[in-house]
Parts: sequence; structure tokens; C-alpha cells
Amino acid sequence: MTAAQSVVEEIVPVFSPPALRVVGGTHAEEARLHGRIVEAERLLEVNRHDEAVASLEGIWHETKLEPALALRHLLVVSWAEMYAGHLGVAAELLDRAETLVRLPRFDASERAELLFRRGCLALKGANVAEASSLFTRALETNERSPLPARRLHARAYEWRARCHVLRRDLEAAEHDAERSVRAAAEAGDELLRAHALLQAGIVAERRGQWNLARCSTEQALHIYRAHDDLLATARTLNNLGCVLFLLGEVADAERSLAEAAVTASAAGSEPDVAQASSSLAQVYVRTGRTREGRARAAAAAALLEGRTDFLDELGNAQLVVAKALAAEGDVEECEIWLTRAEATFESLGSASHLAAAWIERGDLARSVGDLETAASLYRRSAESLQDFHF
Repeated sequence: MTAAQSVVEEIVPVFSPPALRVVGGTHAEEARLHGRIVEAERLLEVNRHDEAVASLEGIWHETKLEPALALRHLLVVSWAEMYAGHLGVAAELLDRAETLVRLPRFDASERAELLFRRGCLALKGANVAEASSLFTRALETNERSPLPARRLHARAYEWRARCHVLRRDLEAAEHDAERSVRAAAEAGDELLRAHALLQAGIVAERRGQWNLARCSTEQALHIYRAHDDLLATARTLNNLGCVLFLLGEVADAERSLAEAAVTASAAGSEPDVAQASSSLAQVYVRTGRTREGRARAAAAAALLEGRTDFLDELGNAQLVVAKALAAEGDVEECEIWLTRAEATFESLGSASHLAAAWIERGDLARSVGDLETAASLYRRSAESLQDFHF
């Protein structure tokens, strides 16, 4: 049993809201529990999720007696479970947190925090519309608090920008990324600023502003390295490698992506190893090394199977395999992988990703002389991205 499973089993069966009361122990005991919670939250900030949960093992029977500590305890564990891909467990823990924040002692800022966490969970589950709505509600609810949580503004804007990217509203995504950068600076939180800069880099890359994307991504990377956040460093190296490739710096791109995979492995995240491997595979395929690229992408897809919180990366890996097979002339196997990619992107709900799959299927049809089907697929792709209809 992992530390996370142990803590979840400790929390869930014994949770009983009516029994909550203020801790009647000494100030020293309360300070000790508070210190444990603070340390767990600090570990979460640098993506050391397992360590954060392990640091709370064995204290639920104490923290549950004080509503504020109980709420923070639940939020720590639910966040770790979400990042482990255990979305159902995370949702159950947030349901318990919901019972707590209804108590009169909590104000709008705590309720906003819970809305934000539910939004993150919805986005991880590929429910983009619900996630975006929850982030908006979190921002509005937070503003109604006598003491709004400024860090929450930075986080909610950054996560809502992710929703806008998936829905192809890049102007809205850019505005939210900029708001997140400003809010993080106002809060004096460098890690939140790095998150916002990374998202700004993603938006700039999607808009074809590759030098701007590189600048923002490199700034984020510098901050993550300074804070020894291995997981965020790995993800940022992956993004930087993609941008470097688009800028024509192939050798530097490969080095960045290889370092991303090594760093993700050191952070203990198989999905992020897979993401970096898939990105590197795409570089190989685009530069004519199809066999090596296909093998890497297929291995990445195998690692990502079943992770609904990594649907975009799973679909990308499947698409890279299909592209490699098309280049090798294996039409039948290519169609199988294209069908898998389309199904994954359908679940994700991203028009841009689906359009990429249809273009690849159109290229495949053209390669075997079926020009009518190819034209139909190209048209379908273009129409899916069209934002002018009358």
C-alpha cells in the first residue's frame, strides 16, 4: 500500500462532519499539526506529491477535530490523488471538503478555493466547459471575500487559460495568461509566476509567435530550476524542446527533450516520461527517422493508456505512430492508429487535435490515390477550425 492509499483509507471511512470541534489540546499540539500541514502544502507547490501525502500519514484523527486543518488536509491529499490520475478518489475527497466549507466559520475565499480545485479536476477529466465555468465562479466568489486570496487569482486565471487553448480561443487564453502573470507578481509568488509564464509560452506557440514562446518558457524554466521542482522542470523542458524544433534548432530541441525525459524519470512521473518521449518521437519522424520515432511513440502511448488526465498526450503519441507508419507505407496499420488517435481526441474535445488527425487521414488517402476522400477530409478539418459561419 502506498503512502497516498494509506492516508486516503485513513481519511475516508472515519470522516464525520458532525463530530468536528475545535482542538482542545495545547498550543504546542496545535502548532505541531499546523506545521505538518504547512510542510505538506510546501511539498505540493514543488510537485512532490507522494512526499506531501506521506508527511500527513497518521494525523487525520487529530486534524479532523479542527475544521480549518481538516479542510487543508483534505485539499492536500485530493490534489496529490488528482495528479496521480486517481480522479474518482480526488472527487470523493473534495466532496468531503465541500461539507466542511459550508460551515459558517469559512468565508468566500475558502469556497472559492474549493471551486478552483473542482475546476482542476474537471479539466483533468477532459470536461473543459465545466472546468472553465468553475474557474470563473471561483474568481467571482473569491472577490466576494473580505480578504480575497490573491494567489487564487493567479492560479485560476492560469488554469482557465488552459481551457481557452483547448477551445481554440487564443485571445482569451492570452488575456488570462497575462492576468495570471500580473496576479502572481502582485502576490510575490515566483512559482505561480512560472506557471503563468509557461502557459503564456504555450499560447504564444499556438499563435506562431515562437521567439516569444521561447522567451516565456525559458523564464519559467529558470524559476523551476531555482526551486528544485523536478516535475515542472521536466514539463517545461518538453515545451522548450518543441519550440526549439519549430525554430529550426533541431539538435538543441533533441537535447532539451532528452533532458525532459531524464528529469521526469527522476521526478517519478511515467506520464511525463511518456510525454517527452512522444515529443522526441515526433522530432525523429519529422526528420526522417521513422522507425526510431515509431518505437518511441508506441512506447509512450502504452505508458499513457488509461490516463484520462493525459488524453492530449496519448492522442499525440498515437498520431505520431500513425505518421511514421504512413511514411513507411503501412496503410492498414496506419489507419488503425489514426482511429485510435481520433477516438482519444474525441474524448478530449479539442477541435485542433481532431483536425490534425483528419489532415493525417487525408494525407493517407491521397498517398493511395483516393483524392476525393482526401479532399473531403481536408475540408472537414478546415471547417472544424472555422470561426466565421455567416
